[in-house]
Amino acid sequence: MTIPKALEPWLIDNQSLTHKLKQEFEDFAVNVLSQTQGKAHKNEADLVDTRDDCIIREVELLGNQQVMIFARSIIPITNDTKDLRTIGGKPLGEILFNDGSIVRGEMQITHADNLWGRRSTFTIGQTKLLVSEFFLENLYA
Repeated sequence: MTIPKALEPWLIDNQSLTHKLKQEFEDFAVNVLSQTQGKAHKNEADLVDTRDDCIIREVELLGNQQVMIFARSIIPITNDTKDLRTIGGKPLGEILFNDGSIVRGEMQITHADNLWGRRSTFTIGQTKLLVSEFFLENLYA
């Protein structure tokens, strides 16, 4: 399936999605759906190299009060990630892209029907965390 032309600039951009949304929408917000401690799915745990409990954070990113992105983050519980565990409604992307020592891994793109998504790891110190983002049609249709 071909990436929709209007979605492509969003999906393949490897810069901060938070920054891009703030530029595009006057009214940007993060709605934290859940932030719990537990086991990641096996494919997620493989990417972050742990079977231990992680912080699993699920949020909606809103532009002009409409959900544009659903994001799920897997954050292993280590000293490297201690500051990320208490960010509340602050966008995770602001932290990840404003710290030059954090390294983004390769991006993987996927789709099911009309739902497109991407995921990549970010390395903080010795710890990898995973961010998965799903782009809703409100953003590009």
